[in-house]
Amino acid sequence: MGAIKSLAKDTVVYGASSIIGRFLNWCLVPLYTTVFPDTEYGVVTYVYSFTALALLILIYGMETGFFRFANHDRYKDPMEVYSTTLISLGVSSTLFLVLALVFVNPVARLLHCPSHPSYAAMMALVLAFDAFSAIPFCYLRYRHRPMRFAALKLLGIALNIGFNLFFILICPWLMAMAPSWVDWFYDPGFGIGYIFLSNLISSAVVTLLLIPDLTGFRWRFNAALWREMVSYSFPLLILGIAGIMNQTIDKLMLPYLVADKTTAMSQVGIYGANYKIAIVMVMFTQAFRFAYEPFIFARDKEAGSTRKYADAMRYFIIFGLVIFLGVMFYLPVLRYFIAPSYFSGLKVVPIIMIAELFFGIFFNLSLWYKLTDRTIWGTWFSLLGLAVTLALNFLLVPSMGYMGCAWAALACYTVMMVTSWAIGRRKMPIPYATGRLCLYFLAAMALYGLSVAVATGHEAIDLSVRTILLAGFVGAAVKFEHIPLPHLSKLRKS
Repeated sequence: MGAIKSLAKDTVVYGASSIIGRFLNWCLVPLYTTVFPDTEYGVVTYVYSFTALALLILIYGMETGFFRFANHDRYKDPMEVYSTTLISLGVSSTLFLVLALVFVNPVARLLHCPSHPSYAAMMALVLAFDAFSAIPFCYLRYRHRPMRFAALKLLGIALNIGFNLFFILICPWLMAMAPSWVDWFYDPGFGIGYIFLSNLISSAVVTLLLIPDLTGFRWRFNAALWREMVSYSFPLLILGIAGIMNQTIDKLMLPYLVADKTTAMSQVGIYGANYKIAIVMVMFTQAFRFAYEPFIFARDKEAGSTRKYADAMRYFIIFGLVIFLGVMFYLPVLRYFIAPSYFSGLKVVPIIMIAELFFGIFFNLSLWYKLTDRTIWGTWFSLLGLAVTLALNFLLVPSMGYMGCAWAALACYTVMMVTSWAIGRRKMPIPYATGRLCLYFLAAMALYGLSVAVATGHEAIDLSVRTILLAGFVGAAVKFEHIPLPHLSKLRKS
C-alpha cells in the first residue's frame, strides 16, 4: 500500500500543475469563443491539433526511452543516458526549426492560415522549445522533484494566460483609450496570432529557466546507447503517432469530409470548443501518466509488483468514473465555459469523456509491453485504433459532421483497450479485478442514464438529485474498496 500511496502523492503533485494549468487554459475558451468567430477559433483548433502531432514526432518516444535506460541494469550512469537524450533532441529540434522556417509559406497553407505565415513560424519555434525541454522535465520526474516540475509548468501556463489577456483584452482597451501606449507594437489585425505569440513567449521563458537542469554534469554522446534507445523508442513513436492521430486526426480531417465546405472551419471550432469541456478526463489521465511511468519502471523487480499494478488500475478507473459523473452531472453549469453560440456541440461531451477514460485504461494496460521490452505491441494496438478512426471518420462525418468524429474516437479507444487487455493477460498476467471494474462502469453509466431520465428541467432540483447520486457512487466505492479517508480515521480514533 505504501507504493500506491507514493504513486498517489506524486499523481497529486504532478496533477496539480497539469489540472490547474489545464483548467486555467480552459478558462481562456470563453474568451476565445466570445472574441473570435467560430471560423477563426476553428483555425486555432486546427493549428493546435497539427502541432500536437508534430510535437510527438519531434520527441520520438525518447521520454519513455529515457526512463527505461536510466533505470536499466546495463547502464550504471543515468547522466550519460540523460546527456545522450538531450543531444539527440537538441539536434533534431534545431533541424526541424530550420526546415520549418525555410518552408514557412507552404506550412502556413497546410495550417489553413496562408495569409499569416508568421503564425506558422511562431508555432515552429514553440515546437522546437517544447520538444527539447521535454527531456529536462523527464529528468525532474526521474529525480523525484515534482515541486520544481510543477512550479515551472505553472509558471509557463501563467505567462501564457497573462499574455493572452494582455494582447486580447488590455491592448484593445488601450488602443481605444491611449493608443500611443500600444500602437507601436500592437496590431488589431493580427487577431488569433496573439494566441500563438503568447504561447511562444511562455515556452521560451520556461526553456531558459530549465538551464540549471542542463548543467552540473559532463555532456557526452554514447552512440551505441543512442541506437539502442532509438530501437526501443521507435515503436513507441509509431504508437504515439497513431495515438495522437487518434486524438487529433478527426479535427484535421473534418474540414475535408463535411458535406458543406462553407461550414467546415465553423464545425471544427464548435467541436474543438466542446472537446475542451471533456478535457477534465484528459487532465486526470495526464497527471496519472506523469507519476505512473517512473512508478512501474522503478518497481519492476519488486516482489508483488503485479498486485500494485492491479491496485493502480482499480483506483484509476474508480476516480475516472467519478470525474465522468461529476462533469456530466454538472454540465448545465460547466457548459458556460464556452459561449452560448457553441452549445450545439454539447452532445459530444459524454462520448468524448468515455473515450478518454478508455484511452487512460489503455495507457494503464500498456505496462506489460513496456516492461517486457515488446513495445512493438503498442504500435500494433495504436495502428489498429487508427484504422478504426480513419474508417469511421470517412464513414460517419459526411452525414453526421463532428458527431461522427466523437463516435469514431470512442470506437477507436474501445478497440485498443479491449485488444491490449486480451493479449496482455496472456503475455504478462496481472490480477486485474475485471468483473468488479466492469460493474463500476455499468453502475456509473446507469446513474448517468437515471439523471437524464429523471431530469425535471429545474436546474436547482436536478443538480441536487445529481449531487446525491454522485455522493452515493463515491460512498459505495469508498466502502467496497476500503479506500482510506484520513479524516474519518481520526474521527474513529477519537
